[in-house]
Amino acid sequence: MCSPEPINCFPVLMNIISNTFLRLFNSTARFRVWSKLFHTTKGPDIKSYIFYNCLSYLLILAAGLPPLFAGSSTEDYKVKSTSC
Repeated sequence: MCSPEPINCFPVLMNIISNTFLRLFNSTARFRVWSKLFHTTKGPDIKSYIFYNCLSYLLILAAGLPPLFAGSSTEDYKVKSTSC
């Protein structure tokens, strides 16, 4: 019923507990648990689209961060602040 992996054991345990409580309250509804963790994509087109989309987002983010650090250093220089 439950494999040694905790990621599979917890949903099974919750299913058993939930169905037990439903039976105690005379309900006809039941919970069902599937062990498929993630949705798998069939084609490589979707994977490459996701990869290039994340890559472009990270490149834009990397290009936008250095001016923030430079602006902070410039402000520190203007007010002549030092660290101990």
